[in-house]
Amino acid sequence: MKGLILSGGKGVRLRPLTDTRAKQLVPIANKPILFYCIEQLVAAGITEIGIIIGETGDEVKAVVGDGSKWGVDISWIPQEAPLGLAHCVLVAREFLGNDDFVMFLGDNMLELELASLVHQFINDRNNDSLSCRVLLKEVENPSFFGVGVINDEGRVIKLIEKPEEPPSNLALVGVYFFTQAIHEAVLAISPSKRGELEITDAIQWLIDNGCVVDHHILDGWWIDTGKKDPLLECNRLVLSAVVGDIAPSAVIDDGTDISGVVQIGEGSVISNSIIEGPVVIGKGVMVSDSQIRPFTSIGDGVQVFGSILKDSVLLEGCVIDKAGLINASLVGSNSKVSGSTGSADSNTLLLGDNSIVDLS
Repeated sequence: MKGLILSGGKGVRLRPLTDTRAKQLVPIANKPILFYCIEQLVAAGITEIGIIIGETGDEVKAVVGDGSKWGVDISWIPQEAPLGLAHCVLVAREFLGNDDFVMFLGDNMLELELASLVHQFINDRNNDSLSCRVLLKEVENPSFFGVGVINDEGRVIKLIEKPEEPPSNLALVGVYFFTQAIHEAVLAISPSKRGELEITDAIQWLIDNGCVVDHHILDGWWIDTGKKDPLLECNRLVLSAVVGDIAPSAVIDDGTDISGVVQIGEGSVISNSIIEGPVVIGKGVMVSDSQIRPFTSIGDGVQVFGSILKDSVLLEGCVIDKAGLINASLVGSNSKVSGSTGSADSNTLLLGDNSIVDLS
């Protein structure tokens, strides 16, 4: 089985941060979102992964590399424009060949043990006429998603993209298992009203032409990280499961109090501060006379002076200087925030890379 990750989107909902970086490379707990997708495929035993790329392709390729860091082979597949998920399957045809594959949206984060699902799909398709399995999740607002309708036998009988009146509350999560039958389907469908080849239309074509499409219900959490608040929620969930690790080269003075689960990277210096986990602090970070409260991720090379950080993600190279309380914020790389009128002030920020903000 092969893996196909879709990493070509522009990330318009995370602007201005995504004006200068690929949305799939925004970090969760100091690791790019895309890396979590790759690691789940690797853990499932998949060694050949194709990644669909668009305008940000060069940046994604530079960060991910050839896959050797995970022991896999990565093939880069350009998509000239965001023409739909089924179009991604179409342009990946040469890479996919006639192999089964799992398709994964590169900006989704899931609490998912993918390996068992991969093995179960391989076993079931060998013993049945199974052509596709979709991952579904019960949601409160199904009209925002592709929605599945299931019969009493557990088969998917209908898929609808963002229906005004949803026939069920089962949303398509963004993980799909396919056999080679999907290739005929993507060739048979036409673009939707929004000009895209919809994967829901392709799967519906399979259903209408007698192919078996079934489902698996996701029990764990699922977050589309395309907006700031869901991304911060995802950061909280991932940090809740981290393991504490303080690098031997980190310098922590006697005036610093550390509690909870905390990771501190190599060469970081913490002085006269309070660190309340879960918190992840990268390499070469300097924290002085500050409080780092729960659910905060601090990227490499960040400097924090006389400030309070809570429930926030700071990308590499930021400087936070006497900025009061920075809460529920996403701060782009090499940005500088300073000058709050007092330590009790609470500031919520969404900043692109290289921003300068004076809060005074």
